[in-house]
Amino acid sequence: MSRVLVSGGTGYVGRFIVEHLLASGYKVTVACRSRPAASFFSRPVAYLPLYLDPDRDQIAAFDDVCYFVHAAFEHVEGRYRGGEGGDPEGFRRANLDGSIRLFEEARSAGVRRSVFLSSRAVYGKTASPILDESTTPEPDTLYGEVKLAAENVLESLAGPAFVTASLRVTGVYGQAGSVRRHKWSSLFADYLAGASVPPRIGTEVHGDDVARAVRQMLEADPAKISGKVFNVSDVLTDTREILAIFQAATGCPHPLPPAADPNGVKVMTTDRLRTLGWTPGGQERLAVTIGGLARDLL
Repeated sequence: MSRVLVSGGTGYVGRFIVEHLLASGYKVTVACRSRPAASFFSRPVAYLPLYLDPDRDQIAAFDDVCYFVHAAFEHVEGRYRGGEGGDPEGFRRANLDGSIRLFEEARSAGVRRSVFLSSRAVYGKTASPILDESTTPEPDTLYGEVKLAAENVLESLAGPAFVTASLRVTGVYGQAGSVRRHKWSSLFADYLAGASVPPRIGTEVHGDDVARAVRQMLEADPAKISGKVFNVSDVLTDTREILAIFQAATGCPHPLPPAADPNGVKVMTTDRLRTLGWTPGGQERLAVTIGGLARDLL
């Protein structure tokens, strides 16, 4: 089976990608700054050091690599939009210039496909009520600007011998693994403690569904994906719905927060990805996942 190099494989989303590709029979190498603990993944995984540094020559990392999945991103812990902290130039240099260097080295090394984990943040404050891949991006954060610029450079590198695709991913949920808190850990803790929980609404997709979209990019007909972007999103949900499922699983008697106002929420369409055979887990997967997270606390 073909070898895949996954940058940022120990990150929250990266771990889902690595586990899914391993389960699908791929030979995976994790590329990040430090070696993960032996128990981090469900089975042993090869490791290579890799950095988001445009001045480093790292072309040797791509020896014998068929596919490159770029999920690495440097940011302030726990933040993406605003993840530059007080160093916007360093943020841009690492995440844009560093990514471009890796894309170019992958192509020069003979990597056949490169998949970039982008974000719905590229759309920014666009006036369009529905976000499809033809919507003109109007990023309103440095995070969105950097993701869009990296998409554009990767697209410009696409060719018959170097198939490229970018995935614009919405909020990601799911079990985070044994060494990391999942995204709703604080929400569940506040609710169990009887604290006031403000209403919030947004789009979510399970991490394994993101990973399946990545695998789709590795296996699809090149003519259908190369140089293109794909939205990756699933359910629209709010804190009330999430906590209602959590309440049913735990029996916690605290009142639920009010429902969030869905007006003004812009949903990404995923028709382009679905035509390739991708189908996310929907409300059923959301409910099953929250139930499992709740049982882990009991």
